[in-house]
Amino acid sequence: MTDFDATPVRRWAMFFLGWMFTGLGVIGVFLPLLPTTPFLLLALWCFARSSRRFHSWLLHHRWFGPSLRDWELHRVIPIRAKIIAVGSMAAAMVWMVGWSQAPWPAMASMGAVCAFGAWYVLKHPSTATSAAPDRPSGP
Repeated sequence: MTDFDATPVRRWAMFFLGWMFTGLGVIGVFLPLLPTTPFLLLALWCFARSSRRFHSWLLHHRWFGPSLRDWELHRVIPIRAKIIAVGSMAAAMVWMVGWSQAPWPAMASMGAVCAFGAWYVLKHPSTATSAAPDRPSGP
């Protein structure tokens, strides 16, 4: 899915965002609280709309490529990533409810966001073989 007929300003903005998200994703490899995969997925989406070259580069990257290809082709989220994502959200909720002084609307909002995030992560298949074969590409 590409948007190469978009205006030059939009393509440049998507290209810039693609590199910004790539940078944040790489930083996330080294910083435990900064997620890598969501930023790389955003970068992939931006590059799909701005640069065939960098979209292909990211899809074929030695370290990031396999999981990004699985997502783009089959909408697969590996079981390890699901465990880390849901576990992180659960730990954040436990900390917020148990040890923070956040007001209840903030806790309820975070709970809703975490519940939606967990649902979204868990609803996707864990392997390409369990994914639907004719899945359209794109976000």
